[in-house]
Amino acid sequence: MTGRAVAVYSLKGGVGKTTLAVNLAWAAATLSARRTLLWDLDGQAAATWILGHDGEGREAGAAIRREIDPRRLIRHTAIDRLHLLPADASLRTLDLAFRTIDKKHRLTRLVEDLAGDYDRIIIDCPPGLADTSDQVMRAADLVVVPVIPSALSQRALHTIAAHVARKKGAKVTLVPVFSMVDRRRALHREALQQHPNWPVIPTSSAFEAMTVRRAPLGAYAPRSSAGVEALSDLWRRIETTLSEIR
Repeated sequence: MTGRAVAVYSLKGGVGKTTLAVNLAWAAATLSARRTLLWDLDGQAAATWILGHDGEGREAGAAIRREIDPRRLIRHTAIDRLHLLPADASLRTLDLAFRTIDKKHRLTRLVEDLAGDYDRIIIDCPPGLADTSDQVMRAADLVVVPVIPSALSQRALHTIAAHVARKKGAKVTLVPVFSMVDRRRALHREALQQHPNWPVIPTSSAFEAMTVRRAPLGAYAPRSSAGVEALSDLWRRIETTLSEIR
């Protein structure tokens, strides 16, 4: 069986997307002992930075255009079984690149090529709803959507769901996840009550430290911490959902 692709995507920025992607990649490699690739498609290269690489160069876009083999860019990380396909500034015009090559299934084909080498491919996507997001929806088996417990963030989720529903062909599985949750806030508690079955990732200074430590939360926080437990629970749900997708 070839590997499965899990995208972490949001219409909005600032919802904990990248930290979630990095931590899910850690969970796949560490908790499930999967051969895992984190593919950083966000031109800001934050996931690349957290996993110990600087995001310099201009080759990430060339890999999308198939001018070079993406495997040439893959790097090892400090986490066993976790590799990185890094981002760089050339991905800041990724939407334009996809429009120029005019290949609606380009990302799907690239994922299929890489899936022979990995059990799980975690894709950190740039925010926005355009050509890149359409490519991601076709390529991924499952899309994790981090949602801050706020009206605007939940409205963004509805926009994504409506966009997916309008597309022809197979529909991707969306998994909404409450992110950056502070149970001391009444609005957050109300949102959690409205969707009691959604996974919850709490806000924590430990998550903020990831960019300083340049490591996933599970690499330096106790396994019993609330953040790691929440991530572990989310990853188990993802694995269960993937096993049910044909």
